[in-house]
Amino acid sequence: MAAPSVLLRPLPPPKSAVVPLPPAVLPAAGLAGVAGALLLPVDRPGIGWLLSGLAVAAAVVVADRRSREGAEGAFTWRSGGWAALALGLLAVGAVRASGWLFVLCVIAAVVAGSLAVVGERTVHSVLYDMLAVPIEAFRAIPWVGRGAGRFTARRDGVARRIALAVLAAAGLVGVFVPLLASADAAFAAVVTAMVPDLSVATLVRWCSVFAVVGLVVAGACYFLAAPAPRASGDRPHRSGYGLEWTVPLVVLVLVFSVFVGVRLVVLFGGTEYVLRTGNLTAAEYARGGFWQLCAVTVLTLAIVAAALRWAPDSTKADRLRQRVLLGTLSALTLVLVGSALSRMWTYQQAYGFTVLRLLVEVCELWFGAVFVLVLVSLIRLRPAWLPRAAIGTAAAALLGLALLDPERLIADANLDRAAAGKTLDDRYLARFSADVVPVVSDRLAEPLRTCVLRQVLRDDTDGTSDGWPAWNLSRSAARDVRFGPVTACG
Repeated sequence: MAAPSVLLRPLPPPKSAVVPLPPAVLPAAGLAGVAGALLLPVDRPGIGWLLSGLAVAAAVVVADRRSREGAEGAFTWRSGGWAALALGLLAVGAVRASGWLFVLCVIAAVVAGSLAVVGERTVHSVLYDMLAVPIEAFRAIPWVGRGAGRFTARRDGVARRIALAVLAAAGLVGVFVPLLASADAAFAAVVTAMVPDLSVATLVRWCSVFAVVGLVVAGACYFLAAPAPRASGDRPHRSGYGLEWTVPLVVLVLVFSVFVGVRLVVLFGGTEYVLRTGNLTAAEYARGGFWQLCAVTVLTLAIVAAALRWAPDSTKADRLRQRVLLGTLSALTLVLVGSALSRMWTYQQAYGFTVLRLLVEVCELWFGAVFVLVLVSLIRLRPAWLPRAAIGTAAAALLGLALLDPERLIADANLDRAAAGKTLDDRYLARFSADVVPVVSDRLAEPLRTCVLRQVLRDDTDGTSDGWPAWNLSRSAARDVRFGPVTACG
């Protein structure tokens, strides 16, 4: 008898219907959701982001351990490293007030947190591993729904008893806290500082944050309950012939060698040599080559990654060819990275320092670090660790940038240019966050100092603007600044 057609075969049940929901997941997700709703300042950086991250991490670890009932846990020292990196990125919100910087840190923290949950490499791509927790959070919605339905349908009525206990506690708090607050002014001040205005917008925000944080915990537990298969140690299928790799790589090495030779002429002849022979200004010279060198760096990285994965390496000659060609190409690309950074520095000296230019410089430095990692991977030709190492260096670079206080660095550099007689874009400076207040307060003269500070602190001059979960070191210190006489600001 012929086998039934693929279209007629019954579909396998979804994962959410097969994998049982451990009892610890719902309370862990609920408690983390409550912590996030009360602590997370969604509209600005603050210490509440770190506290919410700690609540999520604790909920996932406790739920996973309770679910395994004494069996060995899924987390290793590598998971701990990724988790520490994620929490470090969230801790930036307690120190730096820059919005753009903290958005990047939150995105990087999500990636690092996903890699902490995933652990070893899966059969999926590294892109899935980076976004595993957000992806599984969406997939966990029916899983949580089925588990919650079974929980509420239990015959012992535990769901009803929990609901009654919560309502009773809320009722007691609603009666006794107002009475005690009216009896003592100090206690009333503490209550006022801790309890926000219960407007409709606040309640909507609480519900939204509760749902998101709860689903993040549920998604991590969903992955851990039935993790994706681990990546095999077998080497990927590679081409049997080296000619189609050797010729292009040799040509690329020759082109890069010629370029580096020209750069050495510039090094010994000075930038003035290029400007004189090319009839260019310093800004035109820098701007005309930087983005092209960035594109060359990215394309070269893609070529090197493809060669590491698919170029033949079965024989000793193949491995030697890979080491020589890819090593030479990576070393030459490092020279290109240095050239791009040199051009950007020249451009910034001519036109000033900005956030975008600083971020591009950091990206170029990261590209250089990745090519150094490539050179290390060529020693044994085992590059499986390389993608995660590149992600880790990117997150570490972002954390290092936050520690260096980028907006303060930019403000300092632009004020140095102004001290040298160049133009200062004070309107751009006024768009920064409270991170620049110490520099502006110390180095700008009145009345421009007060004009810039009032713009920087326009949303933070009132000490009540932050609840305690939104406390931030830069904003807190900036409130002690003293303004000069009120003047007309252009």
